[in-house]
Amino acid sequence: MNIQRNWVTPVTAGAFLLSAVTGVLIFFHIDSGANKFVHEWLSWILLGGALLHTAANFAGLKLHLRTRRGQALVGAFAVALVLSFIPLGGGSSEPPFMAPVRALGEANLSTLAQVAQVSPAQLRDRLGKAGVHVDSDQQTLAELVGPDARRQMKVLGSVFKPVE
Repeated sequence: MNIQRNWVTPVTAGAFLLSAVTGVLIFFHIDSGANKFVHEWLSWILLGGALLHTAANFAGLKLHLRTRRGQALVGAFAVALVLSFIPLGGGSSEPPFMAPVRALGEANLSTLAQVAQVSPAQLRDRLGKAGVHVDSDQQTLAELVGPDARRQMKVLGSVFKPVE
């Protein structure tokens, strides 16, 4: 297969620029809009471009890997990759906001209404609009929508959404 460098190199460079900028924005928590989505999904273009670029320049890569410097650099990144799989410990793997989400999900609806600063009737109405059927104010959100934290957060978003 004859890989054309005149398009592989610009694709790789452009995808690297996209991934680098969105990665820096995400790292410093100043990302907005679709940055995270673009970073995660369009990085596949970087991966494909890098693989094709490596294939197109394989002869040069083999020359670099014959030198101590080339071997040391590739080896250092291989070691970094292996080390990245070691669990660091010292805490749970879930984000810090999950503890309050879990607590709200386990609170009965009367308590949840107080936290949301609405009446139980208003809470039942908001839950109904979110597609959640309530039988009793003693039920919990986890009982109503199940253990899925994403589903609970989505419903909590409708509960705490200001009335317009």
